[in-house]
Order: sequence, then C-alpha cells, then structure tokens
Amino acid sequence: MTADIEEKLARIGITGTLYKLYLTAVGLGGASITEVAAKAGLARTTAHDALAKLEEEGLIRFVDHGKRRFVVAQDPGVLLERIEARRQMLEDVMPVLRSMYHHETGKPNVRFHPGPEGIRTTLWDTLSGGDTVLRATLSMKELMAEPGLDEMERYLTERAQRGIWLHVIRSAERDIAPIWPSSQEQRRELRYAPPAHQLAMTCFIYGNKVALISSARESYGMIIDSAEFAAFQASMFDAMWSLSIPT
Repeated sequence: MTADIEEKLARIGITGTLYKLYLTAVGLGGASITEVAAKAGLARTTAHDALAKLEEEGLIRFVDHGKRRFVVAQDPGVLLERIEARRQMLEDVMPVLRSMYHHETGKPNVRFHPGPEGIRTTLWDTLSGGDTVLRATLSMKELMAEPGLDEMERYLTERAQRGIWLHVIRSAERDIAPIWPSSQEQRRELRYAPPAHQLAMTCFIYGNKVALISSARESYGMIIDSAEFAAFQASMFDAMWSLSIPT
C-alpha cells in the first residue's frame, strides 16, 4: 500500500525527501521539526529545507509554540486543490501555447469559444495582433444583442486609445442606430456594402488570424489562426472595400 502511495505521489512531484517528510508529518499529526526529521531518518538541516518546500506547496504548516516550532500536516484534500489549480493554470495558458506551437510548425489552429463569454473573448483577441489597421465587417444588429452596446463601446474606445485604425464595412439595412460613423478622432473609416450584399455576421482580420462572431441565437466566437487563410480573407475584404460606399 505504501509503495502504491509513493508511486502516485511521485507523479505529482512529491518524491524522495519530500515524500518521506510529508508522510511522516501526516502520521505524527503534529510534532517538532527535530522529531519529524528523526522519524523520517533525515538530518535536521536537510529536513528543514524540505519542509519549507512542503509549506510552499501548502502541504504542511509551521506552528510556533514558545521557542519550539511544530510541523502540522494539512488535510490531504490540499493535494486535489493543488492539482486543480495547476489544471486551471494550464487551461489559461494553453491557447497561447497552442498558438505558438502552430506558428512554429506552420499548422493552422482553430479555437471555438461558445456562449456570450466566448463572444467577448473572441472580440478582445482582435486587439492582440499588433496591427495598426484592423479590417472588419460588422453586423450591428447582431452586435447590439451580443456582446451588447456597453461592451462594444468599451472595446471601440480601447482600440482607438491603442492607436489602431478600424476599416469597417457594414450593411446599411442592418444598422439599427446612427452610431460608429467615420471618425478621425476614433480612428475609424466606415463604408457601406452595396445593397445586394447583406453582411449578417461580424468578421475581423488581424495579424495571421480571422475572428468570426455569430448572432446571439447561435452564440459563439471562433478564431482561425492561419497565415494563408488570413491573407485570403484580407484580399476578399479589400475587394469588397473597393466596391463599398464611403460615408
């Protein structure tokens, strides 16, 4: 049984001296550093450094009583919390790591972000490409529903403050409020698509990425990280831009 525990704890980095001291602390419940070290068969100085590492990991805590310092093992449930925290950290950085990986290998990467939060994530990612100009087609009717006017205003303000120009094509029939016109101050140039072309979906082209934002009914955002696809979409946008009507 002990060998089985040792093998499993080793998989999460609790090995050697750390393993001996943690199990000793769990078995003793509460004891001085000297007692824990002796029970684990280790020198006090060696044990002290390892116990400090266990404290950093949240597996034990030190309790001072007079001139003596006692070691108290934390509830083993901390191990699960530790694993969950690492899993969450990896989930947070995984999109960036995958993006870096696909750039190095030349492989495209598609990220699907469901729901309202996914739409917001996709929207704000469009400011991460290091561009001085964003190409976009905006469907105002859909954007008013999700992510909503307040979030869009925050986004547009932040974009302008970063000095990023927005070249945007909209469909006049889908504009439901007289806002977001061409503006030197807001670094925005607006053109309306020919009436025969109804733009019912929002799309951004930036860096090597293309971001798509659906209607609130379908509720998703999607980011396609592909240099070839982004270049193709940029060419399509430029063709539509040349046909669209300046405001």
